Amino acid sequence: MRPAQDPAEPARRARFGRLPERIRLEDTVEEHPATAPDPARDAYDADEWLVRYCL
Repeated sequence: MRPAQDPAEPARRARFGRLPERIRLEDTVEEHPATAPDPARDAYDADEWLVRYCL
């Protein structure tokens, strides 16, 4: 004796009947800088103190 078939089963199989397509790892990673570049931070001259204090 076969069990009674659920009327929603065809719709459920159409939606959930197979696994989703595989996504490559390269497509899941997005790289971008954590902060915007700060021009004032890069303007520091490490040798400037020699000119100011050692001459």
